[in-house]
Amino acid sequence: MKRILSQCRKELAQFRRDRLSLALAFLLPLMTLIIFGFVIRLESKNIPLFIQDFDNTPLSRSYIERLFATNQFEPIHNSKFSLFTSNQNTDIQNPQVAIDKGLAKATVVIPPDFSRKIKSELPTDVQVLVDGTDVNNARIIKNSIQATTIFFLRDSGLQTSFNKVIAHIRLWFNPGRKESLYIVPGVYAVILWIYPSLLTAVAMVREKEKGTILQVYASSLTAEELLLGKGLAYLLIGISVALVITVISAIIWQLNFAVEPTSLLLGTLIFLIDSVMFGLLIGVRVGNQNSAVQAVALVGFLTALLLSGFIYPISNIPFPLSLVSAIIPARYYIEITRDAYVRGTGWTGVWFSVIMLIILGLLLFNAARRILKRMQLSD
Repeated sequence: MKRILSQCRKELAQFRRDRLSLALAFLLPLMTLIIFGFVIRLESKNIPLFIQDFDNTPLSRSYIERLFATNQFEPIHNSKFSLFTSNQNTDIQNPQVAIDKGLAKATVVIPPDFSRKIKSELPTDVQVLVDGTDVNNARIIKNSIQATTIFFLRDSGLQTSFNKVIAHIRLWFNPGRKESLYIVPGVYAVILWIYPSLLTAVAMVREKEKGTILQVYASSLTAEELLLGKGLAYLLIGISVALVITVISAIIWQLNFAVEPTSLLLGTLIFLIDSVMFGLLIGVRVGNQNSAVQAVALVGFLTALLLSGFIYPISNIPFPLSLVSAIIPARYYIEITRDAYVRGTGWTGVWFSVIMLIILGLLLFNAARRILKRMQLSD
């Protein structure tokens, strides 16, 4: 028994001294608990909804209040359009603009004779346009608006043998509700974020393990030259991977471009640069291949999967995790891929995502450069 306890004390002492083991035991489970606990939500809420009320009567306003009383929707104000459009008054008249520019996930158009027809015991049509990019979210929006309309009629004492308010719901971008149009472009981001960064990180760490990095430190090669040279090699590999998965997706899932693909091509190139820079940052920071694989798998994979909008809507992510989501490159690349294959708005809809990818790439490169520079030998 004494020898067993001695062995146990030795293991605990080693465990306390090993920071990686401490992180695996406490820090990473805590991170996993927080991310999964806050991010995974089966309900949808704060769905941006744009209302165009041509009737503007107490009855139409009561209907609008019922829609927002479900707590699933949040109103889109006209002021938001001015940030994206040059002609505010014209664009506000077109609910399609709100969907195309990603300001709203659904729009409801109430006709001018809404109240008059209801009071005359005549059916009135309400037009509903739903962004079908996210098939599950579109289904929730459709069911919620239909249920709210029925509840509004019942609560207002207007329910009769026929429906006085008929919500004509149209799915925009993806009328056939093909799930592959939603899933596969998102998978692009996960694949192109994980594997190029993993290969780059392992290659960088391998130089440390073999000791060849010391020759680099002692040479005239600068930190920037080392990072750019190594990064360029794995960028070319990443481009090859991107071409392969694009071709295979086109063959198997018949993915076709919804818009001219220059935004996707440039966005993919910048995203791959971000991925390689992330791998270089991990590679210069950790000391062995096992740690590099774990760091990329846990930090890169978890965030790309859960905080990018790939599976769960970003609007469901609560503060302060929503701030973390804002610096996840996969989030912006998914916007670009889904626009290229589903939405089809082109540069006007994804310019902000491209700029964010450029900024994040520069930040990753600068962080890796500063760490590597401290390791180099002085002249």
